[in-house]
Amino acid sequence: MPLPYLKPLSSALILCFTLAACGSDDPAPVAKNVKPDWLGTIASKTYDGTSDDLLTAGLGKTGLAGARPAFADASAPTATELRRDAIYNNYRALVDMTTTGGYGRLYGPNIDRSGNDSLGEGKIAGEEHIAFADDGTGRQNVTLMVQIPASFDSSRPCVVTATSSGSRGVYGAISAAGEWGLKQGCAVAYADKGSGLGVHDLANDTINLIDGTRASRASAGKQANFSAALSDAELASFNAAFPNRIALKHAHSQQNSEKDWGQATLRAVEFAFYLLNEKYAAAADGGGKRADYATPAKVTVIAASVSNGGGAALAAAEQDSRGLIDGVAVGEPQAQPKDVSGISIQQGGVLQTSIGKPLIDYFTLANLYQPCAVQAAALAGTNSAFNAVNATLGTARCSSLAAKGLVTGATLEEQASDALAKLRAGGWLAEADALHASHYGLNATLGVTMAYVNAYGRFSVADNVCGYSYAFTDAATGAVVAPLANNLAAIFGNGNGVPPTGGISVVNNLSVGGARADAFSLSASTNSADYNIDGAICLRKLATGIDPLTGAALSGSELAQSDKVRAGVAETLLSANLRGKPAIIVAGRADALIPVNHAARAYYAANQKVEGASSRLRYIEVTHGQHFDAFLGLSGFPTRFIPLHVYAGRALDAMWDHLQHGTALPKSQLVRTTPRVNASDNISSANVPYIAANPAGSEAISYAAGVLSVPN
Repeated sequence: MPLPYLKPLSSALILCFTLAACGSDDPAPVAKNVKPDWLGTIASKTYDGTSDDLLTAGLGKTGLAGARPAFADASAPTATELRRDAIYNNYRALVDMTTTGGYGRLYGPNIDRSGNDSLGEGKIAGEEHIAFADDGTGRQNVTLMVQIPASFDSSRPCVVTATSSGSRGVYGAISAAGEWGLKQGCAVAYADKGSGLGVHDLANDTINLIDGTRASRASAGKQANFSAALSDAELASFNAAFPNRIALKHAHSQQNSEKDWGQATLRAVEFAFYLLNEKYAAAADGGGKRADYATPAKVTVIAASVSNGGGAALAAAEQDSRGLIDGVAVGEPQAQPKDVSGISIQQGGVLQTSIGKPLIDYFTLANLYQPCAVQAAALAGTNSAFNAVNATLGTARCSSLAAKGLVTGATLEEQASDALAKLRAGGWLAEADALHASHYGLNATLGVTMAYVNAYGRFSVADNVCGYSYAFTDAATGAVVAPLANNLAAIFGNGNGVPPTGGISVVNNLSVGGARADAFSLSASTNSADYNIDGAICLRKLATGIDPLTGAALSGSELAQSDKVRAGVAETLLSANLRGKPAIIVAGRADALIPVNHAARAYYAANQKVEGASSRLRYIEVTHGQHFDAFLGLSGFPTRFIPLHVYAGRALDAMWDHLQHGTALPKSQLVRTTPRVNASDNISSANVPYIAANPAGSEAISYAAGVLSVPN
């Protein structure tokens, strides 16, 4: 049997060996286990695995697939009810919950490590510990959580990170990485990255606490998950000018939390180490517990998660100077490499013209052109099943783009085809064509674009950047309405951190005739309902520093705002240096949210450039894989796409086998999948073949002389 992967020796062990200071006559002193000074009050609870549990909140495999449980009092749900709601919604947000799609058969709480349906309802007993990480100001308040299952094997300790995907709360990666870790008997270290569910109702001055319940800002003080940095006078002034608005943590914390996502992930691991030492270490001299049980040399740590959480795991591995992390296994990471100079990417020998752009660059491009592009005749067949773009508004966007010289053509078809060509030239693959309509129509594109422009620029909610704000709106007219109390009460459980969410809409304050939800608004420059082209152009300006109408550099206040946004972006870019750690990236070729040319492919290529022969990163690209497995239950998706979640789990399996048993990592490769013929068919392993240990040469992904080559 090959030797297991051995961690680097800790400095304490090196000292022991070199100074012969660890003999029985003169044992090396062991430090007392000390709670980190950035860690706040820890709330702990034990779950019996029957009435309630770590993975399913007592719902089990069946309950997670069933109807959303109701609150006893919708106006005042308890912390227990909110936790259950958060687990229910976050679990379902990242996986296809249909049986035909694989839930309960290929994956799910009931499926064991060997792929067998042997775990019943999949409830997992154990302890859950939750606390804020902060600098003492109460402005950061990053939520950290550690779950220690009752099955934790103290003789073979392990920790898996599950940093939240998207802008979700602390349970945001429970199905993506938490479930795998808990089933493995590992402690799971979660973090909401400081971008999670902090919702400030400015009109009533109420906020979320760490457990999701709501309180007044005054009573919460530094224990608020998030409150807008406005004095009482500033808040009153803003409310008078813009009544009934909402501030969101990711957009309005003014922290640019993304620059610290790696740190948040590392701190979650440190939190886990502290708790494991408290639980399993012997007493130290002078009282308390020792810090010698959970050490980097003794605990196997895998940094995992998907999307933003995957990017956070990569950032953590880059920043890990203490040897906390042993390996990385991530899916569809939002990873923005700092430097792709001297790198090119070819797919089937065809050069990809746009690679490695920052998220806000390609998102503002999509936000500008997607609603027009989906009107192209070339997409008619792909869009028909799940086109969520309003045809009238999309057609108006094409007309407005043409009038401003941003697309060419005299007819709708010519204009839409030009818009689609701009997306292709901007880095999207043809395999993602079918997804532009759902991503824009279901508000993913605008929601992310607005939140990130605000976050990168560290703008206050009072800045109303590009005339945008958040509010509850009337479903029929789009007019701003008073905050809905029951929606706010439940936002911790069913919100995703980026409006539109939980009934909160993106509002165009500059709409002709008064503020309206963006899709209902009239653009001032065109006096038409065109999905607010003015706002889209403004966001694009701030991301690039260039006026897309003239090609000229910005000036004045626009330049000042753009400088702030671009400076914030620069703080988040990744080095792609994983310090020689073994790592696996899995990504779907059809990803239209985080295109592989800009993220997964670009990061892998940058890593090869930086680490060269010492790199231990593998890249697995999966055909027919896209970003939102939860969409696979929608009409049109099952026969076009496969669940990428299956491959994220297999990547974790491969990393575990590598670290524990010395099994070689699979080589970088393209995995060819086969969508189902009919939506009613049961997906099987024939549709989602395994990652090959040694792929055929025709499926190998290679890097040489600055060129990343990916098979067609």
